[in-house]
Amino acid sequence: MWLRKASTLHIIDFGILYGFQWPAFIYRLSSRPGGPPKLRITGIELPQSGFRPAERVQETGCRLAKYCERYNVPFEYNAIAQKWDTIQIDDLKINRNEVLAVNCLFRFKNLLDETVVVNSPRNAVLNLISKTKPDIFVHSIVNGSYNAPFFVTRFREALFHFSALFDMLDTNMPREDKMRLKFEKEFYGREAMNVIACEGSERVERPETYKQWQVRNMRAGMKQLPLDPLVIKKLKCKVKVGYHEDFVVDEDDNWMLQGWKGRIVNASSAWIPA
Repeated sequence: MWLRKASTLHIIDFGILYGFQWPAFIYRLSSRPGGPPKLRITGIELPQSGFRPAERVQETGCRLAKYCERYNVPFEYNAIAQKWDTIQIDDLKINRNEVLAVNCLFRFKNLLDETVVVNSPRNAVLNLISKTKPDIFVHSIVNGSYNAPFFVTRFREALFHFSALFDMLDTNMPREDKMRLKFEKEFYGREAMNVIACEGSERVERPETYKQWQVRNMRAGMKQLPLDPLVIKKLKCKVKVGYHEDFVVDEDDNWMLQGWKGRIVNASSAWIPA
């Protein structure tokens, strides 16, 4: 695999937030036979209000730098805090002698679409990713149908989606658990409120199904990579042995699907330029 021989790995992470997705990966890089590659991360976030719009994404870079120092992984960080559809390819500081990976975990649902603005930010960001010619683009999405412009349809689909999430929590955690209560308030509660109470550009929770994203990605000039059957088999075995029987791990059209009681909640796939 290309990562085994790479001297430099550049990860462009749309929606890096606090960077919790990277320490385990950094640890794995540190144990690569022959030594770790240089790791470059371009952390992309939306700007914060106030005088320091990039403060949080810069703090994420400082934390990751300390972690890389701990495990002797050479590290370079580039923070970007602006609307994602305004980012230009030069802002990403790509070097052609590096392995390039683009990553987005569940955050494209917050980009506006054609129902709000004529030039869809979703398509603009996907076109930008395609222009970077990445060695791999890992795309994970919230699989939802509650992005309809009509309120009744949106409310019904949101009810189905969030009912599955709360049922999953009810089955696996006590209702009085403090972490669960905080999670419900700060994430699910806020998302559900936005879906139901907001319209136009104020509604930022706008998920699409994995089949809709598949069409968008292909229109942007990308080709889907096949799933590794061995990895899928391992995941299914892990879920069967260590998780509740109603958890779902499946595959469809080279998307890995995750869900609860038959309802698909998340989907992930990998892409390269066509």
